[in-house]
Amino acid sequence: MNDTNNSTPICYSNTSTPFKYDPNMGKVHYSATFTTLGLTSNLIAFIVLIKSCQRVQSRSRSFFLIFLGGLVVTDFMGLLVTGTVVVSFYITRVDWSQKDPTCHFCNFMGMSMVFYGLCPLLLSATMAVERFIGINHPFARSTSMSKGRTVSMVLMVWFVAGCISLLPLTGFGSYHIQTPGSWCFLNVSPERNDVAFSLLFSLVGLISITVSFLLNTVSVVTLIKVCCGPDRIQRRRDHEVEMMVQLILIMLIATICWCPLLIYILRSAVTFPAHDDKILFYIRMATFNQIFDPWIYIMFQVSRLRSLLRKLLCPEVASRSNILSYGYALPPVTRS
Repeated sequence: MNDTNNSTPICYSNTSTPFKYDPNMGKVHYSATFTTLGLTSNLIAFIVLIKSCQRVQSRSRSFFLIFLGGLVVTDFMGLLVTGTVVVSFYITRVDWSQKDPTCHFCNFMGMSMVFYGLCPLLLSATMAVERFIGINHPFARSTSMSKGRTVSMVLMVWFVAGCISLLPLTGFGSYHIQTPGSWCFLNVSPERNDVAFSLLFSLVGLISITVSFLLNTVSVVTLIKVCCGPDRIQRRRDHEVEMMVQLILIMLIATICWCPLLIYILRSAVTFPAHDDKILFYIRMATFNQIFDPWIYIMFQVSRLRSLLRKLLCPEVASRSNILSYGYALPPVTRS
């Protein structure tokens, strides 16, 4: 597809930033280091989750681990696909406008950026919904949830994100090369379709973060009442506390890493133009989400950390868990 006024393919002309091809901009060591770190972290987290699934007994925790597994797979594949493209650019210094005149590769890169960007945010919101129902309506959830349905929810999130990423191929928005020429992303331009797609991408992400924040807040308040209320002796919720802490940390990391980019795209779509240096900086911030996420799962497998969190957040539950583990309570020490 070419521009009507220029022989240059449309994905390389009239871009939002505007595009400047600079083969000397950026270092391969930066991209390669962070890609390798992210891939290694997610691989370790995936192994940890598999081992946790093999020994977990709680149904709610097994469902939660399925969602975490989907999140790890998404982050790993996102870093693998986008990182490989960026690192290859810095090694070969290729000019995409010459090697990809049909825009197929640029469109693939743009689709990958949108898909692997929205998936973690949508999965976090889905996990918040699942935890909200599990904590506030446990009986309704126990009769309706199964492992098969949980896997279906992860697949549905991937399907929704995939459909959104395919929209520019139908003319609703467009993907354009971005400075320094190592990646493609959605085009924030005054064109009606580009504005609509930019708003769709940013609003879906921001709404997902908002839903996660609201539902997680209600779930935390409910857990505090359960742990510290009059019925705390009858209800063991130590695993619920642990899952909520993980979910809160996932939400905070996603908010810090993604909100600047989402707000910037939303604002730029309304008050054009956008600036290439800013969008590149915000994209790099968003990439940190895929690197930090897996360390939440890894660190929570350290027994001392889990024990410390239980004691700090819910001391009654932690002491009761120790009693149940040994089968009896130690008698007090008497002084002669």
